[in-house]
Amino acid sequence: MTEQVKNVRVVLIGVGGATCSGKTTLAKHLNRILPDSVIIHQDVCILRLSVTLRLCVLENTVYLPLPNLITLLVCHEQPMEQVPIHPIHNVQDWDAPAGAISWDRLIDSLHVIKSTGKLPEDHRSHDHLNLQKDIPVDSESADRWREKFRLIQQRVVGEKHEKLVFGILDGFLLYWHPKVVEQLDVRIMLRVPHDVLKQRRHERHGYHTAAQSDLLEGALWRDPPGYWEDIVYPAYIEAHRELFTEGDVEHGQLTGNKVEGLVMLETLNMSMTEAVERSCSTITTFLEAQYA
Repeated sequence: MTEQVKNVRVVLIGVGGATCSGKTTLAKHLNRILPDSVIIHQDVCILRLSVTLRLCVLENTVYLPLPNLITLLVCHEQPMEQVPIHPIHNVQDWDAPAGAISWDRLIDSLHVIKSTGKLPEDHRSHDHLNLQKDIPVDSESADRWREKFRLIQQRVVGEKHEKLVFGILDGFLLYWHPKVVEQLDVRIMLRVPHDVLKQRRHERHGYHTAAQSDLLEGALWRDPPGYWEDIVYPAYIEAHRELFTEGDVEHGQLTGNKVEGLVMLETLNMSMTEAVERSCSTITTFLEAQYA
């Protein structure tokens, strides 16, 4: 197969939604199904590479894809000292769309991935530090989709001499900045009711955020009292109201104006298997349109 390949085509898949909406779980299932895929986390970073990744980067041999078990992230989160202080509550605001993300850095990283098929050298991983509930999917369904994507990839190589690889961008602010949106080939958003999100957030032990030295894998952030009610959810509304009719992030329909082609999954009303199948169907529709 490799001898026939003339180009590498990177398909970027956005999996967005509020904190605790299940987007990372969905992204991991897609990563297990899609051939030659990698997860790119939007919301955390560390300053130390794994040994495997360091060796690959220094030898300049890393092209997308990487082995499916390696999870990477765009190291774009603001350094801790640069995260803005909330003007009313006087705590660091890790959720405000305008200030919590180093947007230029993220946009540049996505551009490099899309245009060259290579990963920027400042990618990091510490998702393994965050505890997450295991939500399995039907194995027969996953196997069917895995085979379907394998055949699509094989056909594209044979007909177009192009290697398909998949970057799964997982983040809570994916659809706020237009220059990030325009890089995404497939756009998926998970919506979960406020009360469920709040309960899940409070049940979490914390989040591993940007480290402050090359000796740390990530500092553990715990929500101060009232952080969800006063900062997290208001910031979510601010970042997503333009996507919905009347700005109603809970019940409004997608307008399609700010983010064209966005597919919304109401995951409280479906199983994880159904969410994975809907996502895979959306990805397949995109690929079939590209390679008709």
